[in-house]
Amino acid sequence: MQQSIKVWDIFVRLFHWSLVIFFTLAYLTGEGDLEAIHALIGYLIAGLIGLRLIWGVIGTKYARFSSFICSPSEIKAYLQSLMTRHPKHYLGHNPAGGLMVVVMLLTLALATWTGLETYAAEGKGPLANVSLEITAAHADDDHGNWQRGGEEFWEELHEFSVSLMLLLIFVHIAGVFVSSLLHGENLPRAMVTGRKAIQKEDEF
Repeated sequence: MQQSIKVWDIFVRLFHWSLVIFFTLAYLTGEGDLEAIHALIGYLIAGLIGLRLIWGVIGTKYARFSSFICSPSEIKAYLQSLMTRHPKHYLGHNPAGGLMVVVMLLTLALATWTGLETYAAEGKGPLANVSLEITAAHADDDHGNWQRGGEEFWEELHEFSVSLMLLLIFVHIAGVFVSSLLHGENLPRAMVTGRKAIQKEDEF
């Protein structure tokens, strides 16, 4: 019987699947008359990001950033090893997966921030007071145009970051499929159960 070990703690698993659900809902409510719901989901995503950053420092072994943030040379070596069809197996995130986690968190943080700024430009949300102070400081005869221009800027940056996030999700899913195939393991199931099979070359 193949042995397995607990890798992903309950917080990491809840974070992962909650993020999947909330991002999907945020994307579906991004247009139309669901602005308030879209904003609420954005707040929830921001909260998740904050908790993940904290857990990345004080959390369990494989949840900590120190366990999967690798040097460029390590990432390059791992990507090259994929060509051999026998890449080194990692119990936690492999170097490429670790890089993807960091990039996705940064992109998601950008999407959330620009969403808040867009909302603030409309006089809504927690950043609205800050936005109004800036508007007052730059008030002139062209006040209305200046404010609308700010909103358009943040909205376009928000849409860009969301589009980039969608691309990263596609790459992430492809990476999970390839890694599962090469290592002979079911990574999606591991993110549900928290357990991964132990292989001979694994290091603890």
